[in-house]
Amino acid sequence: MFFKEAISLRIYELCEQNKFSPNKLAELSGIPPTTLNDLLNKKVNNPSSYIIFRICKTFKIELKDFFDSNLFKISNIID
Repeated sequence: MFFKEAISLRIYELCEQNKFSPNKLAELSGIPPTTLNDLLNKKVNNPSSYIIFRICKTFKIELKDFFDSNLFKISNIID
């Protein structure tokens, strides 16, 4: 799996856990909906750390918790 796919899947996972729609996440995080849609549709190869920070802040999790998923195991990521 590509890194951008892991990012997208993790965001969807967190939305589901928190009962957020992607639109609600965009609204509460202050991330433009088009930016979030591009992340979710795997159009962004290298998302900014600030965007990931805003997502984490909205979900009230630490950055390390965002990446604490088997999705981000090095053996699962293709470069």
